[in-house]
Amino acid sequence: MLMLTLLSTRVGNNMEIDFSEITYLQDPNWQDLHADYEQFLLSMIGPTVIDINGLNSKKCRVITTLLQGNEPSGLIALHRWLTTRDQKKLPKTNLRFIICSVEAACVKPLLSKRFIDGSKDINRCFGNARVNKDQMEKYQGCYQRAQSIEQAIREVNSEMVIDLHNAPSSSPTFAISSIITTEILSLASFFCQTLILSDLQLGSLMEQNFACPFITIECGGCFDEQAHEVAYAGICHIANCENIGYIQQEKNVDVIYRPLRLRVRKGVNLSYAEHDEGYRGITLKQNIDCFNFGGANQDEMIGWIDGNGLENLHLLDKQGCNVIDEYFYLRENQLVCKHNLRLFKATVHKQTALNDCLFYVVKQINNKI
Repeated sequence: MLMLTLLSTRVGNNMEIDFSEITYLQDPNWQDLHADYEQFLLSMIGPTVIDINGLNSKKCRVITTLLQGNEPSGLIALHRWLTTRDQKKLPKTNLRFIICSVEAACVKPLLSKRFIDGSKDINRCFGNARVNKDQMEKYQGCYQRAQSIEQAIREVNSEMVIDLHNAPSSSPTFAISSIITTEILSLASFFCQTLILSDLQLGSLMEQNFACPFITIECGGCFDEQAHEVAYAGICHIANCENIGYIQQEKNVDVIYRPLRLRVRKGVNLSYAEHDEGYRGITLKQNIDCFNFGGANQDEMIGWIDGNGLENLHLLDKQGCNVIDEYFYLRENQLVCKHNLRLFKATVHKQTALNDCLFYVVKQINNKI
């Protein structure tokens, strides 16, 4: 076990978290891994790094998971891979798995908490150059945790990084990257057929420069068995891939360019309903997550809005301008799509929608590569 500079903080319900602590496990045995992924999760006291020896010990591939404590597919898939793999058949290179927000994931009911009450989403704490001093002081432990995770990636000089996530509601699998290269497309094809090119600056792990290919994989909904299968199959591909510089692309990949985040303005009420119930603020259709699969058509209604109209929402472009009226318009009190739109991570989980965004959206122009 490696202990960094002590920084212990009380958060939420007086829970005390040592944000500086990281546990390292080398080639764990069945006793370390326990009988199932839930017991394995509960056995951890904080972020855990698992190193697996490979045939080529000079190379290492990194997979991170559970950056948010309610996104379980990576953990479930990792535990399955560790407990079912042939111990005599080593992966092609060393592998490093980093399990991040263990404390949040352990809050009961297990794997239901994105982050601990009173703390901050760790995946908004990387690359803190733009963070104001008050935020830095308030969430000092969270930023230190992010730095520790980043350090655990950098110290192995990885040749690739995969970050496994889930959407809060049912969703197809898609990859996200800040650049497009042959290696990026090939890695994405191990998991899915859709890659989103994103230039959003959110303070996420993906935005950091590790001098190697990096993709985020949204495996699907956090309760979807298929999402766990996607994560497991991807881990198997990464472990068995001979050379990532010459990967045969598994399938064609649709590239979707630069989505924006639709957010509710602070203090605006959010509701979900099947019909117009006259709620104040913004009301989205109860089945809004269905749009994750097929998108929304021009002139299609996705919700209702009160007398403040589009002022309830903001959709900021790269320059920080609100471009909401380029994507949506009002038809009486209905919120209507101005174009054919692709929606990602639309959810009926109210707190997730308020804390993060209602969904990611892009005008529907796709390119297959």
